[in-house]
Amino acid sequence: MSGIDLRQVRRDTASSSVEQTEKGESGLMALLNRDITLGKSKFGDRQKERFYGELQTLLGAGIDIRTALELLESEAVKKEEQKIFKAVATAVVNGSTLPEALKATGYFSEYEYYSMRIGEETGRMQEVLTDLASFYTKKIKQRRKVTSALSYPLLVMGVAFGAVWFMLRFVVPMFAEMLARFGTELPALTKMIIALSDGFGKYGPWIFIVLAGTVFFMMTQRKQVWYRAASSALVMRIPYLGKIVQDVYLERFCQAMHLLMSARTPLVQALELVEKMIGFYPIEQAVVAIKADILKGESLQVSMGRFPIFPRRLVSLIRVAEEVNQLDMMFGKLSKQLTEDIEHKTSILGSVIEPVMIVFLGVLVAVILVAMYLPMFQLSTSFQ
Repeated sequence: MSGIDLRQVRRDTASSSVEQTEKGESGLMALLNRDITLGKSKFGDRQKERFYGELQTLLGAGIDIRTALELLESEAVKKEEQKIFKAVATAVVNGSTLPEALKATGYFSEYEYYSMRIGEETGRMQEVLTDLASFYTKKIKQRRKVTSALSYPLLVMGVAFGAVWFMLRFVVPMFAEMLARFGTELPALTKMIIALSDGFGKYGPWIFIVLAGTVFFMMTQRKQVWYRAASSALVMRIPYLGKIVQDVYLERFCQAMHLLMSARTPLVQALELVEKMIGFYPIEQAVVAIKADILKGESLQVSMGRFPIFPRRLVSLIRVAEEVNQLDMMFGKLSKQLTEDIEHKTSILGSVIEPVMIVFLGVLVAVILVAMYLPMFQLSTSFQ
């Protein structure tokens, strides 16, 4: 069609995205941002990363939007992706702008829509597409790191609970029956483990029902304001992990503000857009109040300083940036620093949790075994 091999474009785009991520170059990052879903279908992070990267490469090669979308449609593996690209191409041919066509599919957020609209209006569409591709590249990379750091501890925790359940359900009752034949006074630790085993066998189904009900309740209430406020406050109180979560969403805030301010978006409008994509209640509420303060004539740094979710160092740097009119540059630097801090803290978390979980599992099993064998040691001593 235009002499361009889209497979090669995909390889080049993936390589470019990885290089940008490794170098820490500016771009949008939305760690833990939920995928946009519609019914049972999904146009997720990986698809969006590939879409924005390939579209930027094709447009940069001088191909018009319609031809670029047709190329993407012809190379799409999934039928759903083909339908999306075909619908977007049809809307563009009928006179819609690219941002409007993408938004009409229902798979793209308002943040993506407004970012691309700003790119069109300012003639920086390729830069916006690059930033959106980096947005999802960094998100996927961060999610992989978090998964890698927590997968092994979660596996150990699962094995621990499985082992404890097996011992309490089968091993301890067998020992309890055997010890009852001796008719001797059992140690306090042994009594406690046997009572725990009896309670687990008696109330185990109810415990499972309560846990399942709790999970179901959390899933149905997770979008309610009260639940979001309570859950975010609880997460923030968790030692070390709460700080990582705070940094993740602060990085999202700074990176989004960097892109919007770089596109010369008015500050109030930039805050309105950021409010729609943060996904973290404390920052969302702070942004609403900050926006109202700015409309009243207050400076950004004074309003941000009223909310503890923003560290003092960050507020101080924003104050300096306001004085020299370099907010876009400062938000970009803050985003980069926060990204590096998140990666460092995540690696530390993984290296610390693993041995702690192994020790926890060993101690848990050891306590149960000691409790069961302790009466036998006492009996053997009394026979001597």
